[in-house]
Amino acid sequence: MPSSARGSLDRRRFLAASAGAALTAAALPGCAASVESGSGSGGGGKTLTVMTVGEEWDAKTRKSIEKTLGVTLRLITYDVTKLNALLASKNPPDVVRGVGATDTPYFAARGLMTDLDPYIAKSKVLKASDLAPANDVWRFDGEKQGSGPRYGLAKDYSQDCMFWYRADMFEEAGLELPSETEPLSMDEWLDLGQRLTKRRLGKVKVYGMDATGMGVLSQLMWMTASAGGRLFADDLATVDFSSPEALKALRWYVDYTKANVGPSVANPNPDGWDGPTYQADRMAMACNGHWFGSVIAGDPKLAEASRFAPAPQLGNHRVSPCFGGTGFWIPRDAKNKDAAWRLFELHFGGRPAEARVAAGWGLPPLNSLRSKLPRDTALQKQAYAVQEKELPYFSVLPVSPYAQADALNGILSKVLPGATKSGTSVGKIADALNSRMNEQLARGKELVG
Repeated sequence: MPSSARGSLDRRRFLAASAGAALTAAALPGCAASVESGSGSGGGGKTLTVMTVGEEWDAKTRKSIEKTLGVTLRLITYDVTKLNALLASKNPPDVVRGVGATDTPYFAARGLMTDLDPYIAKSKVLKASDLAPANDVWRFDGEKQGSGPRYGLAKDYSQDCMFWYRADMFEEAGLELPSETEPLSMDEWLDLGQRLTKRRLGKVKVYGMDATGMGVLSQLMWMTASAGGRLFADDLATVDFSSPEALKALRWYVDYTKANVGPSVANPNPDGWDGPTYQADRMAMACNGHWFGSVIAGDPKLAEASRFAPAPQLGNHRVSPCFGGTGFWIPRDAKNKDAAWRLFELHFGGRPAEARVAAGWGLPPLNSLRSKLPRDTALQKQAYAVQEKELPYFSVLPVSPYAQADALNGILSKVLPGATKSGTSVGKIADALNSRMNEQLARGKELVG
């Protein structure tokens, strides 16, 4: 699922991380059209350069932002290669869209992000006491993620290892529906995936499940934590897939891949991501967080058949992390920081934020907006109830600052397909991953110093 090159955001990774922003036009008729890059038409003051995606704001919202802030928005398409070049030249955008859970350690460790704490301390709109815990993915204290200064804010978030399922497919297969409060074990989940998979002439017609979620690295981190271990060392400078807990997680993913019951690095989904597949009745369970409910809600028949469930667990340590937390950050060398912060206050605490939460695109970044989560339909009520019970198990699982997540996912994408097809032992797969990833991390650590 993830691209091996950080230079191109793979469609599935971006859409999952964005909590549905790019899905709006396709999934909900009459909603936002693509935003045209270039100079905006409103505002008589400064030009505020934002590196983001075409679907961040529709034309009406964009004009409203420009009028409210008295700026002209100049939108440039997100491209990490271009971003790195602009950062290196000390001429970066004023605001950058990013995935807090994976971007923060990398950029913060290199001193490329602006500390937002002084702005938050003075803000009457975005108060530290009102920030949802998921915003902690944007914190980095110089050694680990989840504490220290805030370098960005999430526009929305989900607990990304929860899953949606088709109750009609469960009933057709004579299977009991998953509990809304007690998580399945990973083995139970895989067994259900095998029972729900439909094949024709040896080919999968209906996937029983998709367990890839926000990428294989994230899934392996989550499962290892559930088993009572951790994938990264305390100093985040190395990985260890050979620990008992990580081996257990790796073995589960290899078994899932070999079972061919859902998309994997060895057999990617031709659709590119879960949305079209689930909507076309070709997937029974999809590992996506709360935001995916708005993909489902556009089809009344699909909404009636769908349910939300807690994140399955590999062990007895129940964890339900966020691996997205997509939002904005301000580069250290940005030229218009005050105007950028005013955009933050509007985007995260103003009408755009209220509209996002009312539409159901994930959980809001502010606790004060939680009451605006939609609970009108049966689907929304069920998802809200399940989500409320899941919140206590939220956690931040730190990633290393020494390599970008896509680079590590790229190693998994290179090693796992051939290893699973050739029957390589899990122990040898772990050794190969340790060798390649730790080499990558060591090079990154030298650069950070």
